[in-house]
Amino acid sequence: MADKSIEKISSDESTGKMLDVADKLPKKSDAPEEKKKRFQKFKAFNAKRAERTDKCKLFNTALLIIFPIFILSIAEIIQGKSVTRYLDMWINHTAPMIFGLAITYLIFVFFLAVFRSGWISVLIESIIFLAMSTTERFKFNTNGNHLIISDMKLFRSVKSLSSFAYIKITWDLVLCYIIAIAFILLIYYFNPKVKWKPIPRTATGAVFVLIAFGFVMCRPFYKNVYSVFKIDDTYTIRQSKINQKFDNNGFVGFLLQTLSEDYEHRIKEPKNYSKKHIENIQEESPAVAVGDFNSGKKPNVIFIMSESFADFRVFDELKNDIGSDVYKKFDDACEAGESRRIITPTYASWTVRAEFELLFGLPVKGINDPNMPQREYNKDHDLPAMAQYYKSWGYNTAYIHPFQASFYGRKNTYPLFGFDNLYFHDDQSDESDFTVEVGHYGTYVEDSTIYNQIIELLNESDDPMYIHTTTMQNHQPYNLGEDPDDEFGNYLQWIQHSNDALEIFLEQIKNIKEPTLIFFVGDHFPSLRNETSVYNRLDLTEERESLLYEQTCFFWSNYDADLSKVPEGKFSFFYVPYVILDIIDAPHDAFIEKMMNYMKEIPIYSTAFDPSIENVTELDDLTYDRVIGDLYSDSPVTDKD
Repeated sequence: MADKSIEKISSDESTGKMLDVADKLPKKSDAPEEKKKRFQKFKAFNAKRAERTDKCKLFNTALLIIFPIFILSIAEIIQGKSVTRYLDMWINHTAPMIFGLAITYLIFVFFLAVFRSGWISVLIESIIFLAMSTTERFKFNTNGNHLIISDMKLFRSVKSLSSFAYIKITWDLVLCYIIAIAFILLIYYFNPKVKWKPIPRTATGAVFVLIAFGFVMCRPFYKNVYSVFKIDDTYTIRQSKINQKFDNNGFVGFLLQTLSEDYEHRIKEPKNYSKKHIENIQEESPAVAVGDFNSGKKPNVIFIMSESFADFRVFDELKNDIGSDVYKKFDDACEAGESRRIITPTYASWTVRAEFELLFGLPVKGINDPNMPQREYNKDHDLPAMAQYYKSWGYNTAYIHPFQASFYGRKNTYPLFGFDNLYFHDDQSDESDFTVEVGHYGTYVEDSTIYNQIIELLNESDDPMYIHTTTMQNHQPYNLGEDPDDEFGNYLQWIQHSNDALEIFLEQIKNIKEPTLIFFVGDHFPSLRNETSVYNRLDLTEERESLLYEQTCFFWSNYDADLSKVPEGKFSFFYVPYVILDIIDAPHDAFIEKMMNYMKEIPIYSTAFDPSIENVTELDDLTYDRVIGDLYSDSPVTDKD
């Protein structure tokens, strides 16, 4: 009986506790009441905000007037990382800063006309200015290149770009964001509004559109405005000159001026462009050389464009920092083959510019030096890249790049080039076309993986192969070496690792029975952090800066190739495919013959290397025809009918 009583008491206590807990839990019937109370509070808060709109008119007006000055200041301090630098801009570059402020006001007034709500207009412009100034801060610190509007074309590849960037959150950046958010909340709390009628709102919007149109498409308008506000509008693709322009124009002025510049220097159809005109150009150099591949011996042809591979020994100031072993195996390869200094069209970034010149045998200068030439391609037909020639001669063709297929739109455009197979590797999605084991060094796929893939392709192919590979191992960031702060030392460590793989690869090629010709070059000098960059130690006069657009390359073969056909002296990247064709004794059509003549007459054709080089109209017209135009010039994909 006692046990039963204890059980009953225990049960009653448990039941009581459960009832107590149940009483404390919100009842379902209370939920609508809670929501109603929260709604009433929000409604009351908004009512107070509405009251402040009218009661605090003078203060609200002051807030709206102050905002453009405030957000421009925050943006300039974020990207410049210094209040002192910002104040110095106002002291030494007053006119460009006034221009930037005027543009900031203009944008804000436009948002007010569209939304009428002060806090919404403030929020939108704040997001734009904070996002772009932060991007500029990280981009310039990463590679010394400033943000331009056309960079937005890479927005879809933001995940890829984030792996390149040095993103460092510092107290000054956090403080700027805190102040900006506090200002936005203040505007939201006092709720300023403009009570413009439809006609003034429409007129304001129309004026903004006209001014925006003028800055982009009306040269007389923006030239005069830039002149009044002392905006530097010098056209250049040299990075040092671009940096000077940014320092003079300020953040907003630079963005707008480069936008005007992009439109002004857009690619246009040549005035006299026609089939007859292109045929006349080619007739000056008819197809006279009918090569037979040295009596039918078609060698494998392999282009290796090594990411950020550069020889810093050209700068005397750095020789003591470079160990004797770093470039030794590269030097051995150069000694065993034929080495030259050749002219790349880019520095620190925009690999696709160098890749374009090697793939097409055409100068980017011929289409106004776009950062991303693949954006300009005529995708209505196959494109006459060099792979098309090799394919027409019975070669198997392959392109290898151990990175995302979607980056720079390669997966959509490169199938038009004549490649039988494309090999990409995406670490982020684990998608890979590689058929060999993938290894990494630093952040990206190491060079030895590329070389193993090439060897496998050569062993599996019964036909000769044309292979173009763009490596990734030596791409920034360079903070994963023995000392994260010694960026240049880490870079040299990776270069040495790259040369170790190169030595092994060439030994493997020696053991392949098929004749094989190798061309090796770096696409450009590396991007190094601006704040601690080794470039800051160099006395880069205009003449010495040209060294940053020179790359050491070599031609190498495992058979008795006639490497004496490599021209003496320096020449542009885009002539390399024709040097190769001469070495392997390939057939020449009229276009190839014309380019071979250009190589003798104009060995260097590069705006980046020599800004004073004048345009060669016929060469530009041929470049336009093959990449963007109707393809009237001779090629394997030209319609002969």
